[in-house]
Amino acid sequence: MRKIIYHVASTLDGYIAHKDGTTHGFLEEGEHVSDYLESLKEYDTVIMGRHTYEYGYNYGLLPGQPAYPHMMHYIFSRSLHFAQPHEQVKVIADNQIEFLKELKETTGSPIYLCGGGQFAGFLLGHKLIDELKIKLNPVLFGVGIKLFEGSGETYRLRELHSIAYKGGVFLLNYEIDYL
Repeated sequence: MRKIIYHVASTLDGYIAHKDGTTHGFLEEGEHVSDYLESLKEYDTVIMGRHTYEYGYNYGLLPGQPAYPHMMHYIFSRSLHFAQPHEQVKVIADNQIEFLKELKETTGSPIYLCGGGQFAGFLLGHKLIDELKIKLNPVLFGVGIKLFEGSGETYRLRELHSIAYKGGVFLLNYEIDYL
């Protein structure tokens, strides 16, 4: 079975973005960045919500096009539609949980859950996230988009490994134990 890995940057106070979706304040240079970019090669599939996908428009992503050329994209949204999406981009509007359960049963690499605190909270509530890779940045936002929105349960994490980078970023890798 394929794992879903939530691979995301976070502040020390648990935010993945400011309220407006921007991420200024995260350290954008250093070994942690090159390691992250290298790790993206391990994935052949990415899942994300509409807001995360549309955030890419700020960086030149065109609607309906893949953000990661080597990955199949599944965008989870009931309102997003593309006239002619690229063959690597599919919008999943209905039966989302069933779709993800079936996707996990397919052959391939781990599945990259790319950002989206609301979407991540939804998946966590359905016990679909298997692993966390948190790039913990030495910054506080105070308010913003939480790492997990709407998650009211308690989950135990089992450390797989961690890396301390120069500049204060930590990569924390955990497996989730669903109680």
